[in-house]
Formats: sequence, structure tokens, C-alpha cells
Amino acid sequence: MLFQISQDQIGHRISELRKRKQFSQEDLAKMVGISRPSLTQIELGKRSLNIMELQKFGQVLGFSLDDFMSEKFSLDTLDYYEEKKQDNVTERISVPSLKVSKMKNILLYILEHCAGKPNVGETVLYKLLYFSDFNYYELYEEQLTGATYRKLPFGPVPQNLDIIIHDMIESETIQRLKTEYHGYPQTRYIPLVKADLTELKASEKEVIDRVIEQMSDWSASAVSNYSHKDIPWMVSKDGEEIDYELAFYREPPFSVRNYEEDNGL
Repeated sequence: MLFQISQDQIGHRISELRKRKQFSQEDLAKMVGISRPSLTQIELGKRSLNIMELQKFGQVLGFSLDDFMSEKFSLDTLDYYEEKKQDNVTERISVPSLKVSKMKNILLYILEHCAGKPNVGETVLYKLLYFSDFNYYELYEEQLTGATYRKLPFGPVPQNLDIIIHDMIESETIQRLKTEYHGYPQTRYIPLVKADLTELKASEKEVIDRVIEQMSDWSASAVSNYSHKDIPWMVSKDGEEIDYELAFYREPPFSVRNYEEDNGL
């Protein structure tokens, strides 16, 4: 079961981080673009935050969304995150940074094509996102959505997607349905608006289209079993984050990049 953070916990964490940075409530409120009374309500756990507001706080207070929403979050997490930012490492480091707007539009795009298929519940949706993200990274060495994935029993699961989905439900861009499929409970999502295709590059759309074409008709068990044979999931430890760099160790049929052509062979 994924950890669910409460409004009280969010408020307490923001308050702790603000004090650690030695910001007054007035200072922090100005930097994130809200009123001081609003910040007070947030820190007291009496006002909720949407995903965009959380990202603003993260930029100002120096935390990553995944770390902040973790059950194990502490002020030590902030120290680690700041050290990573200050590291002058020249090699590429695959530290995901969630692109909220792009993730929302990719979700809408996938749902536009797949929501009518009875097999596409949360499990299949998660795997379509995973393969879109890791295939794109293997091909272009760039993050697609910037989502982080953890190795869980049913395959790779995107972290904090529930926050984005809640935000999309609240803004009436998608609808959540509880149904049954072959006698098992299923959570499905229906798009209420169209994806903004200006958010997607041609290369990104092409990768997503290939994943949809290949896997969107598979059952939840079939797509989960397939993901279990993918190197990034196989070599990661249970419950831990899956490193995007592991995509470069894939072998057919999972690898989507022609490495011989890259080497001029």
C-alpha cells in the first residue's frame, strides 16, 4: 500500500523547512506567490495544496516532490537534496524531475486512445507510462515525464501519480470509475478534455504511440509479467526507486535503441 500524506503532515513539513531556511511567513508567502494568511492555513493543515503549488514550494525550499511526499522524509532529506544540486559532476545523472503539465497531457493522451478498452485499469495505465518513460530515456537520454518508479510486486509503479490524478479529478479533466473486470475490482479513468498536443514533441508522441500499439490490449497480468522481465525492474531491489540508467542495459525485445548504429557499425 502506498503512503498517503495528510494535510497536517504537509503543513508541518513546510513549516519545518521554512524555519530551517530562516524565512518568515511573509518572506515565503511572497516567494511562492500566495498571501501570508494562506500560508498560515497551509502550515496549520487547514488548506490543501495542488501539485503546481507544491512544486513552487519545492523550488523555494529546495526539496524534491518525491522526497517531500515520502513516509521517511526528514530535514536530512533537504541536506541531501541540496548537496546533489551543488555537485559539479560533468557526467549525465538521471535524477528525475517531475514535469507536471507534461505528465497530465500524456495521461490524457493515453486515455484518449485507451480509456474505452475494458482491460485498461490502473495496472495497465501504470505500465504504459513506465514503458513510455523508459523507452524514451533509452532512445534520447532525456526524461519524458520525469516521474520516478518503484519496484513493487505488480511491476514498476509511478510515485505520487495519485496526487496528479487527484488534481486532475478536482479540475474535472478526468473522471475516476470503480468497476469490475473478469470478476476483479478495477479502477479506470475517463478523459473529460483533450490533451494539449503542443506539450508533446513529435519524438515523444512517437514513443508513446508505439507503447500504446504494442501493449494497450494486454491484460493487467500480461503487462505486469512482461515488465518483470525488463532489466530495470529485474535488477532493482524491492520497494526501491528504479534507476533510468538501467534502460541502457536492456536486451531484445525490451531494448528500443540500435546501439550498433550509434557506434557506426
